[in-house]
Amino acid sequence: MDPNITPPDTEQADGDVVQNRFSPSHLMTLIPGVGVAAVITAIATYLGHLFPIVGSPVFAILIGAISTIFIKLPSSFAPGVRFTSRGILQASVVLLGLGLSLSQVLRVGASSLPVLAGTLLAAIGGGFLVGRLLKIEPDISLLVSVGTGICGASAIAAMSATIAATESEIAYSIATIFTFNVAAVLTFPLLGHLIGMSSRSFGLFAGTAVNDMSSVVAAATVFSGASVGYAVIVKLTRTLAIVPLTVGTALIRQRRHEDPASSSLAVFSRQIRKGFPPFILFFLLAVVVSSIGIVPTFVRVHVSTVATVMITAALAAIGLSIRFDQIRRAGFKPLAMGAILWVLVAATSLSLQTFLHIK
Repeated sequence: MDPNITPPDTEQADGDVVQNRFSPSHLMTLIPGVGVAAVITAIATYLGHLFPIVGSPVFAILIGAISTIFIKLPSSFAPGVRFTSRGILQASVVLLGLGLSLSQVLRVGASSLPVLAGTLLAAIGGGFLVGRLLKIEPDISLLVSVGTGICGASAIAAMSATIAATESEIAYSIATIFTFNVAAVLTFPLLGHLIGMSSRSFGLFAGTAVNDMSSVVAAATVFSGASVGYAVIVKLTRTLAIVPLTVGTALIRQRRHEDPASSSLAVFSRQIRKGFPPFILFFLLAVVVSSIGIVPTFVRVHVSTVATVMITAALAAIGLSIRFDQIRRAGFKPLAMGAILWVLVAATSLSLQTFLHIK
């Protein structure tokens, strides 16, 4: 894995952060990467106004990705790019919570469960079968499956800690997932308009069929502003599946290796810490604050605009994080598996919506 730019949406290993994130010296290291992302954001925002059918998030990820072909950023840009691709994105999701109510979150989360369960089963079951047919290493197969079925690189990071995956296995899996994240942002909004999806149905589609949160938010933003909140709620509900899946895998492996020193309760506690994204709690807190009614009207009016700019910046940084050499090194089989699961999960989401008469 490239030591300079970490793939987006990955978790820091326990104990990895050795300096205070808010110290002046650390904040200074963010300036180069944040600065280049800000420049791309400004250009992408301008192009998004000229070509609204494409949208600034798509322009941002394309500009970032294309620039990596011609320019290799120094390692000093890496901290700021990582912070923008992950921290700014998560902050934008929390900000979106200020425009939602608690009743809306609970209603949407509950109503999306049948489609969420169907797409998760399609990803895990399909991954098992496709992995065996293509004779892919079991750990890579599992990582690609959970990345497709749950939440991209975050799920891969959590599961890789559970199964002690090698760095190359993690890199191949993330490169595979990342390829189809970009493809989803570029193609799903167009598909949604072609088949006449409503904002609600596209939000459910994006929340269940796109991998990383960044790509879910970007695809929904490009489709329509009204679909973003719905997509975010569905995606966050889907993200919760990290916990039982990683805990279950850890317990199965513990029994298989018969490790008496590690109790089931300890395994459960450890996997909760690894698998549960903390920003979800901040999102729920923002929803509660919004539900109480203490958010001023002028804040609500501008929340969506500010969140879109932050999403565009995150997508610019994600574009800068693309490593085409990693995608090439992943080889044909993981990419073929990723493509099959990507299509399978998308088709399952659309089919279940049709079957359940979700409009």
